[in-house]
Amino acid sequence: MQRRSTFKIAITSIAACAALVSANTAFSQNTLKLAAIVELSGGGATAGTNFKNGVELAVKEINAAGGIMGKKLELSINDTTTNPGVALALTKKAIDNDVFAIFGPVFSGSIIVSMKESQKAEVPNWTGGEAAGITMQGNPYIFRTSFTQATAMPKIGRYISDQAKVKNLSIIYVNNDFGKGGLDMIKKTLAGGSTKIVDEISTDAGQVDFSAAVLKAKNSGSDALFAYVNEDESARLLRELRKQGFNKPVIGETTLTGQKVIELAGDAATGAIAHVGLTIDAPSPEMLKFKAKFYQDYKYLPDHNGPKGYIGVYTMKAAIEKAGKLDRKAVAAAMKGLELDVKKHPGVLMSGRFDDKGDVDRESYLVQVKNGRQEVISVLPPLSAKK
Repeated sequence: MQRRSTFKIAITSIAACAALVSANTAFSQNTLKLAAIVELSGGGATAGTNFKNGVELAVKEINAAGGIMGKKLELSINDTTTNPGVALALTKKAIDNDVFAIFGPVFSGSIIVSMKESQKAEVPNWTGGEAAGITMQGNPYIFRTSFTQATAMPKIGRYISDQAKVKNLSIIYVNNDFGKGGLDMIKKTLAGGSTKIVDEISTDAGQVDFSAAVLKAKNSGSDALFAYVNEDESARLLRELRKQGFNKPVIGETTLTGQKVIELAGDAATGAIAHVGLTIDAPSPEMLKFKAKFYQDYKYLPDHNGPKGYIGVYTMKAAIEKAGKLDRKAVAAAMKGLELDVKKHPGVLMSGRFDDKGDVDRESYLVQVKNGRQEVISVLPPLSAKK
């Protein structure tokens, strides 16, 4: 009886050891596996490609400097085709491949679906998606390198009401998770203030023809337009606004004035004003260095999604160093309240702090399109800064 009990204990111990070895396979090898799950085709190709290139550049630099804790980073790149179902399947595949961390997707609708799998597997996941709902679900493994709409909208809202002094505002938004989240937040920000929203004009993701939406905005009696659609749609919208002779201020968020949008819209983008959490034209030595390195490798200048991906990898590195070990749970825990000083961690490009939900607070910028580029017209302090 005693021999049988001893045998059972031995078998149990062997099984436990095997499970432990399996769980740490990715971290016991010479490389640390990462997955970029991004939009390289479909409607999100502009955002996803820039984000992917930023991730790729950071991985290249970190490996050249010796890796993290002596381990080189091994990056796999996966195209979601801007389809949430594909993003979910690719996330499951990455988890099966025992990756240490996932970067992407960028589109809010995709990350909201796919992050459920990375959470279940306890795999840290960095995203550039901006929908407020991403970090409001209590997922301890999701971290955002962009601003949440809950941070961004109060900043642009203050500009609309306090600086631009807009009395009547029309809004054109995209009818998806990103657009509806932004609409809710700008309405909440402006509620009870001096700016009245006179029209909310819904458009579709991937929409080509904005003639009806622009005509409606022209007839709304507004003093300005707030545009909140995805990058490719922003360029089409700006061209239609120019075509119809819309002569009121056009104000937006990050997606309105990205460099790809400016290139696609041409002169029609001139004068557009937006709040941006990140811009490669920021008056910062670290951002200027990133801009030069990115151009050297990819022969073009990225929009805000390039730094988003780059910052994500360096933030992971800082969290690993804070945790002191290659352990997913410990790294996710280290992200809570993580203070990032750009002097100590230049790869994060800007100093900031992550909260307990996975959102970052830092400086941001008000920009205006002039001469085919974003020009910073104001530096805005973190929301947490004392007035």
